[in-house]
Amino acid sequence: MPDPHSSSPSAAGPLSGGPLSGFRVLEMGSTVAGPFCGRLLADFGAEVIKVEPVDGDPVRTMGKRFHGKSLYAASIFRNKALISVDLRTPDGQAIIGDLAKQCDVVVENFRPGGLEKWGLGYRQLAALNPRIVMVRISGFGQDGPYSQRAGYGVIGEAVSGLRHLTGDPDRAPSRIAVSMTDYITGLYGAFGATLALLAREQTGRGQYIDAALYECAFSFMEPWIAAYEKLGHVANRAGSRLPESTPNNLYPTGDRQFIHITAMGDSVFRRLAAVMGQESLVDDPRFATAVARSEHHEEIDDIIARWSSSHSLETLERMLADAGVPATRIFTIADIFGDPHYRERESIVRAQDDDLGTVAMAAVVPRLSATPGSVRHSGRRTGQDTRRVLSELLGMCDDRIDELAARGAIHCDDRAAQATTAEAGIAKSSPMLRR
Repeated sequence: MPDPHSSSPSAAGPLSGGPLSGFRVLEMGSTVAGPFCGRLLADFGAEVIKVEPVDGDPVRTMGKRFHGKSLYAASIFRNKALISVDLRTPDGQAIIGDLAKQCDVVVENFRPGGLEKWGLGYRQLAALNPRIVMVRISGFGQDGPYSQRAGYGVIGEAVSGLRHLTGDPDRAPSRIAVSMTDYITGLYGAFGATLALLAREQTGRGQYIDAALYECAFSFMEPWIAAYEKLGHVANRAGSRLPESTPNNLYPTGDRQFIHITAMGDSVFRRLAAVMGQESLVDDPRFATAVARSEHHEEIDDIIARWSSSHSLETLERMLADAGVPATRIFTIADIFGDPHYRERESIVRAQDDDLGTVAMAAVVPRLSATPGSVRHSGRRTGQDTRRVLSELLGMCDDRIDELAARGAIHCDDRAAQATTAEAGIAKSSPMLRR
């Protein structure tokens, strides 16, 4: 497995590479959506300072652990400086306000109005820094009758209609075993932040991005919105089949496994019929066009299933690949780790980790040819960078930092202090390149 393609382990200093190098981000998001948004910005060179409570971000309790460390946090907190501040205290609120003055982007996912009570809402921060861009992630948006409802990603997914489409039609709605709606919203949030930074080049002023979990998931309902408005059609769960795209389904194999075959296009369907030895299917009026095949999806799926059941999975994959028909087995994570294509493209990297040595995680996507992102190090411990960030960005002396820590306003994990003193720090006087 390849090592990360990076040179510097520092998340605090201005980064030498990536299209977002020179931008500084203050991440106050928690769990998944906010941290994923921040992780995307950090992957492409932004200097991301993540704020955690003293007891750590809840994502540290999710996923599997190794030697007491959250492997999920090791990935989603990668490339970030981690500070621990109690936002409920006046001292903590003052620290965040001072940091926001020196940042380009703030990412948060508190319930609407929560930050305003602490003097840290968008209008309050924009008064301190008119160029600030704030990504506001919430369950139901910053306004509207549901805005004050508590909302995790799966709740937004249910409200969006996306959950209703997931699973088999004769069973209760299922779910993907990852926080899919949080990831969708985090991605939109990072996209919105980038657009706002581009707009700032024209206007000189920042703005806020209202990214609602339910709304971001609802955008993925695109095929079925107009279908209901014009036809009254209520889309339902379709199991492994993609409705109105036929054949596009999971089929049994002779060795009691499954293969997914996608051949909805007419030219691809002709190739599938040929490899099946049933060229006459393309002349059958039921299957001659893509629309006709969808109208008769049960018949064509039965024909393909009978054929696929007479061959092993390995044989089917080889035959269909040779014929240019998109098809694959369903990969497990174990399959992925052993796959030559993943290995050749270095789709899994091993990030440097202070506690574990290295830890595997997904490489940066998308791949930019001239200004690619990179994985520089894994997620660190809660408060590991507090002392360094407050010292270098806010000019605080050790005595003042110790005083704040004693009062519970901040938490410092100083175990790595000696190891990090030689690292490039945050240059208090260095300008933000794009400001």
